[in-house]
Amino acid sequence: MSEKIWAIIPAAGIGRRMSSTLPKQYMELLGKPILSHTMDRLSESHCIDGIVVGMQNDDEHWESINFDHEKVIGISDGGTERVHTVLNAIHFLLDNEVADTEDWALVHDAVRPCVDIDDIALLASTARSNGEGALLATRVTDTLKRANENGRVDATVQRESHWRALTPQMFPMGKLKAALEASLEKGLTTTDESAAMELYGIYPELVEGSSTNIKITMQSDLLLAEFFLKNLEKPHDTNR
Repeated sequence: MSEKIWAIIPAAGIGRRMSSTLPKQYMELLGKPILSHTMDRLSESHCIDGIVVGMQNDDEHWESINFDHEKVIGISDGGTERVHTVLNAIHFLLDNEVADTEDWALVHDAVRPCVDIDDIALLASTARSNGEGALLATRVTDTLKRANENGRVDATVQRESHWRALTPQMFPMGKLKAALEASLEKGLTTTDESAAMELYGIYPELVEGSSTNIKITMQSDLLLAEFFLKNLEKPHDTNR
């Protein structure tokens, strides 16, 4: 029997760049919170066995979602930084004997509601095939400039080897736990799970995903997300 895949959604952030007192994961998109759309997408994936949402203990907005799905198995404590929230969710899964260290952790941003279901299936297949993990990413298409300390162009960077990291990112549960703990011991708060794995000596495989899988960061992103959600195809992933 293949190892299970447990989705972790870090949702403890406050979204400073949105200029709103409401955390961005709770901002309305097509009539319901962004986080609700994100959970909808992950719940539709046949690859995912269960979902844990990491949030702050004093979160006052969760009850407003009214989201009821059998795949959402629990709420774990949020942390000061993303790395703490993800690590707490892993401990939640392992300490409650829901998951095993040989299972997989699939971490996805709370504010990426437009992830393609088929991309999740491809990510899962790739990670399982190489045994060490993978992440969705898109190729950089713009010309890249490196700036100097004065804000002037220092050099034009070849874009062929550059990718934009997306989520989900999927790794063996035990290895991701060890990598996150090791980064914290070094005083590092990595901004994504792949960075922690890289510091741990594991170099994940890049899986090209859809450019519609945007992270809602600014107010203008809401309009794009609305357009993409209205045009997303129904999922096709029927295999595990």
